[in-house]
Amino acid sequence: MEIRLQKYLADAGIASRRKAEELILAGKVTVNGKVVTELGTKIDDKKDTVFFQGKKVECKQELVYIMLHKPEGYVTTVKDQFHRPTVLDLISGINERIFPVGRLDYDTSGLLLLTNDGDVTYRLTHPKHHIEKVYEAKLFGTPDPTDLAKFRRGVIIDGIRTQPAKIEILEKGEKYSMVRIAIVEGRNRQVRKMCEAIRHPVAQLKRVATGKLELGDLPKGKYRHLTKSEINYLKKL
Repeated sequence: MEIRLQKYLADAGIASRRKAEELILAGKVTVNGKVVTELGTKIDDKKDTVFFQGKKVECKQELVYIMLHKPEGYVTTVKDQFHRPTVLDLISGINERIFPVGRLDYDTSGLLLLTNDGDVTYRLTHPKHHIEKVYEAKLFGTPDPTDLAKFRRGVIIDGIRTQPAKIEILEKGEKYSMVRIAIVEGRNRQVRKMCEAIRHPVAQLKRVATGKLELGDLPKGKYRHLTKSEINYLKKL
């Protein structure tokens, strides 16, 4: 069966499909002994031989789907050049090569998915699919109705207006407020930057849901395998 090279790499657990595209463009993948750098390349998974950094790539692994309650102080990468702890340091007993779906900032906690299913990763992270990500944030001060309206319309961060977002106040205090925020994009530190744009910076941030998947009462630093119904939901996105 013919399959796009980046999908083959993702299905083999090498990286997410988008990251696999970067690896191809960087000339790190060979097909039948020849370096391939074109993203449209298709291979026959029964006949062609694919190598990544000198190791043969094979799609003979069990698919794994994990939900982690990421603590603050961990980076959302497989390896870190500064030797900081990564989210994979919190996972044990998994033989397959898994990778994080999207990112959570170093100082942000909450729901993070890890898998070796490239298709599911693509569906969850590609902007065209508009998967809602929900956060609970502790803000300095309390946004007024004007601030809330501005946030909901979308604000300018890094020179580009964000898509419309949801925000509701959960609690009010003298110095802080608790809000619930939902966005469909995944730009770098987006929630923090949006809150700064309405002059109410984030003091603490936690992701509580991705699409219909909810963090629930999963303890911080712990993980669980997704249920069959949760996996079916992801595959139908």
